[in-house]
Amino acid sequence: MSALPAVPAHIQALDRDDPLAPLRAAFCLDPGVIYLDGNSLGALPRATAPRLAEVISREWGSGLVRSWNTHDWIGAPQRIGAKIARLIGARPNEVVAADSTSVNLFKLVAAATGLAPTRRIILTEPANFPTDLYVIQGLRDLLGSRVEPRLAPPETLASAIDEDTALVVLTHVHYAAGRRWDVAEMTSRAHAKGALVLWDLSHSAGALSVDLGAAGADLAVGCGYKYLNGGPGAPAFLFVAERHQAAIGSPLCGWMGHAAPFAFDDDYRPAPGVDRFLCGTPSILGLAALEAGVEMFEGLEMATVEAKGLALCRLFLRLAETRCPQLRLASPADGAERGLHLCFRHDDGYAVMQALIERGVIGDFRPPDLMRFGFAPLYVSYADVWNAVETLAGVLTSRAFDDPRYRERAAVT
Repeated sequence: MSALPAVPAHIQALDRDDPLAPLRAAFCLDPGVIYLDGNSLGALPRATAPRLAEVISREWGSGLVRSWNTHDWIGAPQRIGAKIARLIGARPNEVVAADSTSVNLFKLVAAATGLAPTRRIILTEPANFPTDLYVIQGLRDLLGSRVEPRLAPPETLASAIDEDTALVVLTHVHYAAGRRWDVAEMTSRAHAKGALVLWDLSHSAGALSVDLGAAGADLAVGCGYKYLNGGPGAPAFLFVAERHQAAIGSPLCGWMGHAAPFAFDDDYRPAPGVDRFLCGTPSILGLAALEAGVEMFEGLEMATVEAKGLALCRLFLRLAETRCPQLRLASPADGAERGLHLCFRHDDGYAVMQALIERGVIGDFRPPDLMRFGFAPLYVSYADVWNAVETLAGVLTSRAFDDPRYRERAAVT
């Protein structure tokens, strides 16, 4: 592959003036790799490995079972939840870190139906992230006629909310197109009809300036392994607004959600507040890695993080429009209407992405023809964006993607 042109001075100046630029050194990123897939799996913080080693060798190895108390393993879901709460505009007592996004979705969707027993409709949009759709469908299969999933396209979804709608389930930033909902507006529209809203913040937490409290949000879930850099399969989090906590109940009544887990009562009594949505024993190693990732945001204002991410998106889009006319933008052109990833259509999108990855520019592919590029503000630089577009232009112009090996589909795309 021919050498890339030198990064222009005005791009270098953007990196010099970037207040987040020093954070890049706090992540393990191999030289020569431009990582534009942090919206799928965040990069590894340098603090994570030593922290896990400490938990394994000292807390588990030496402390053994005593570490549930001496190192507060038992309080990890609440402690880490409180740190995430700051990033999403929630109170510390409204968030816990536990389980997976899919499990938390099930818990909150089922719980919401209990708050509105005379309403049947769970409303969402077609092509929402599959796990969100599948969880709703599974709940329908479990509860039968008590629940009816309903799909409405984004442009008519607000008007589809009616007096039979129990819950609206929406992903704040769409996993493919990157389109962003207005949390406050949609929550207000739902409340006007007596419905609740559950927001999936998987592509928002750690990326955008979210304010659930100001929006009057009801419920939310989110992922720990994307912008929060908690590692593959990291524990997720859930949010329940304080005003709902006394009345709402979890459908998964595990012992950690009991009011007194170590009383070992035969009968279940829900813990006060959001703690009732805990279920099984916390995954301490997973939570330790997640905590190291969340602590990367210590002292940062999410408005600053979002502003840089949107600037990176704008730069990539402007350069791609000039250098890569073969691509078709599948994300909103207006930055105010999208999150921190861009999607482009190309008939050979999978092969193009494989060619890019081999050349050190890592994004991902979503069927049928979407190439997806994410811009995690804590470690992606403006020079990365310049070099990524130059590499992409070279792949497209040379048709390097025609190599048959780039068309062999891997299990994970």
